Amino acid sequence: MPTMKNAMIVAPQPEAAEAGAEVLERGGNAIDAAIACAFMQGVVDPLMCGIGGFGSMQVYMPRRGVHEIVEFYAKAPLAATPDMWLQHLQGQTRDGFAFLLKGGINEFGHLAVCTPGSVKGYAHALSQFGTMDWRDVMAPAIRQAHEGVLVRPHMHWFWSQDQSGGGEVNTGDKLRYSKTGRDVYFRPDGSPRRVGDTLVNPDLAATLEHLAKSGPDDFYHGALAARMAADFAAQGGLISERDFAAYELSVAEPIWGSYRGHRISTSPPPASGMSMLQILHILENFDIGALRHGSAEHITLLAEAMRRMTIDKDRFMGDPAYVDVPFDRLISKEHAAEQAEAIRRGERAVIDRLDKSQRETTHVTVVDREGNAVALTHTLGSPSGAISDGLGFIYNGTMSRFDPRPGRAASIAPGKRRASSAAPTIVFDGETPRIVIGAPGGSYIAPAIAQGIMNMIDFGMSPFEAVAAPRVMAVSNTIDLSNRIRRNVSAELTAAGYDVKRSAQTFPFAALHAIGIVDGTCSGGADPQRDGMAISV
Repeated sequence: MPTMKNAMIVAPQPEAAEAGAEVLERGGNAIDAAIACAFMQGVVDPLMCGIGGFGSMQVYMPRRGVHEIVEFYAKAPLAATPDMWLQHLQGQTRDGFAFLLKGGINEFGHLAVCTPGSVKGYAHALSQFGTMDWRDVMAPAIRQAHEGVLVRPHMHWFWSQDQSGGGEVNTGDKLRYSKTGRDVYFRPDGSPRRVGDTLVNPDLAATLEHLAKSGPDDFYHGALAARMAADFAAQGGLISERDFAAYELSVAEPIWGSYRGHRISTSPPPASGMSMLQILHILENFDIGALRHGSAEHITLLAEAMRRMTIDKDRFMGDPAYVDVPFDRLISKEHAAEQAEAIRRGERAVIDRLDKSQRETTHVTVVDREGNAVALTHTLGSPSGAISDGLGFIYNGTMSRFDPRPGRAASIAPGKRRASSAAPTIVFDGETPRIVIGAPGGSYIAPAIAQGIMNMIDFGMSPFEAVAAPRVMAVSNTIDLSNRIRRNVSAELTAAGYDVKRSAQTFPFAALHAIGIVDGTCSGGADPQRDGMAISV
């Protein structure tokens, strides 16, 4: 691949994009920039990600012949059992993201936590593919942690929303769970901090400084591991020193699909790249570009493809180390053609889900001047609210993602990787990357990425136009619409018999962050839903 005319980083937080851009300006590569950005995201967006979380990244380094997925997913505690919560099961969230238990014990507090993988993932990527020192890439995040974090509109919206109607625990209640949470995220009068306030978290700064000096191994085998395990034991959690010591990441080859002649590499199960490919492979059978974007016909095709993907995902998605995930068949063009034919016949897919949102994730996309590309999605899944006293960071709350019913693809098992909605993706034009894209947003990620790719390929949109265009979502039996979809279109869908719900948000349904590459020049798009930016270097 020839040398690029510019490098670019796109991320949902300005401080994080700046941290990555500074690394690129100093001569660091895309991996260095992505990890510096990731550490910063854990400081400035601490409810979305951090060292108590997990994730995955697609790394493409053409000159080194490297193309792989680094998987650092959270794992169920080794003390977990398949039927441990069956008697507490109440239902499922409408989007299928989480299972609902009495008292929210699988999403709130120490019992909700899976063994974190982010530190291991960052360290592996940096040591294998980066050029900079561990302490060096952590320095911007540590500096920001000492300075504090400005509360921005999306952050405030996130912890202020009322999720109780859907049966979930409100984020504000989770933040009150720990002393650190009460001190950092609330004013002295007990009200949540507001837009423009500054979050000051000295414990997080101290933890990051310790991790920078001691090295990543300390998180799994050293003093940090011992402190975390002691806290879980004291609070009745399931994670022990054995969980931290036994944690290993995995490295996988990308899975491949194609859309209108463009080869696409993405993440294999237990991540959701296959789901994104399924949608594209189904819709490749229709002339999407000939439709008016956001028309009833366009939305109907999107919705039916998403529903069919969701049915397969609910049935088959799990950790391939524990269950057989037939992704080769699910992403095959033959399976897609069958689904497309059913859509043409007017058949409507129905999702069977337990009855009785935005999810807590972030993303960074980077391309450097050598042509190296990284798409990194990392997350807390949802914040558990658990913060070990003195450590400052929130643990993931991803036990809620496991199915409490034994014998299913997503059932609980000791050490099992929690299924991930992430789908960091690269679209190729021949042998050259054309689009590098990813998103936070839980169950909405795969459909949002598919829509972003179609916006660029079928409708000729720029990266920013593609990520900002009104999206729709159909991962339940309701078609959810952006508030910028025309009212006459929603009326037409309702008249056709669809259950339609309009979002109050201007830019709902995941948060796409993309880089497009044309003739060696990068252009970027940061979804206006979040506070991010694209920086060219």
